[in-house]
Amino acid sequence: MKNKLLFLILATILGNQHYKTHAQGDLLITPNRVVFEGRKIKEILNLLNTGSKTTTFSVSFVQRRMNEDGSFSVITEPDPGQMFADPYLRIYPRKVTLLPGEAQVVMLQRRMRTDMESGEYRSHLYFRSEKDYSALGDEKQDTIKAFSVKLVPIFGISIPIIIRTGDLSNTTTITDLKIIREEENVLNFTVVRNGNISVYGDFTVEYLPKKGESYLIGVKKGVAVYTNINKRYVTIKLNKSSDINLKQGILKVKYISRENAEEPQVFAAKELDLGI
Repeated sequence: MKNKLLFLILATILGNQHYKTHAQGDLLITPNRVVFEGRKIKEILNLLNTGSKTTTFSVSFVQRRMNEDGSFSVITEPDPGQMFADPYLRIYPRKVTLLPGEAQVVMLQRRMRTDMESGEYRSHLYFRSEKDYSALGDEKQDTIKAFSVKLVPIFGISIPIIIRTGDLSNTTTITDLKIIREEENVLNFTVVRNGNISVYGDFTVEYLPKKGESYLIGVKKGVAVYTNINKRYVTIKLNKSSDINLKQGILKVKYISRENAEEPQVFAAKELDLGI
C-alpha cells in the first residue's frame, strides 16, 4: 500500500510541467537539481524504477569539474573558484532496492554552519545501479577454446546539489555570436559568467525580420555555467523555414533562468545583425 501511495504521489508530481525530472536507464529522479538557499535545509528526492527488473541503487557523492564545452570531468580536489558541498550534506538512505514500477523517497538534508565562506558549494549526488552484470553462459569451462573481452556498461546518474550562502553576486553576458556553418544553420556563441554563484537556464533564439513578426527558431534547455569556469561555449541548431533569410534581419538570443518558473530572470540578451 505504501509503495502504491508513493507511486501515485510521484505520478502527480510528474504531471506538473514545471517540475524537473531526470531519467536514464531504469531510474527516474525528481527533481534533477537541488539548490539550498536561505533557510532551506531539506529536500525530498523521488526515485522510480521504470525497468522490468528489481534493481538496487547505491547513493553517494562525487565531485565534477565543468569544462568550457559543457562536458564534465571527475575530480577529487576543487578547482579555483569551486567549493564542495558534500561536507555540509546528509543523505538517507544510501542504498535503495526497487521492484519494477516501485517508487521510494530519499531524504537530503543540509547541515547548517555559520562559518561557511560566502558563495556557492557544489557536489553531485550519484545513483549507481548494482545489477548482476554477469551474462548467462559465463560459467567456467574445463577447456578454454577462445579468448574474448566483453565490455558491459555500468549505469549511473548524477544530479547537482548546490548550497548558496552569504553575499552572492553574478553577472552574465553573451559574446561572439556567429553563424559558423550557415548552410547547416548553426549558431555559436560564448556565455561569460562573473561572480561567486553559477547560472542555470534556457536559451531562446528569435529571428526578427526587417518587416513583420518575429519567429522563435532555436531553443536549448537546461544550460548551466558553474563557478569553476568563467565562460562556456554554446551551439544551437536553428530551425529555419523557407521564409527566413539568415542573410538579413536580426537574431536575438536570450538566456533565461529556470529556477523561478513564475518570474523567470533574464540573465543576458544579445542581438546579431545578419546584414552586417
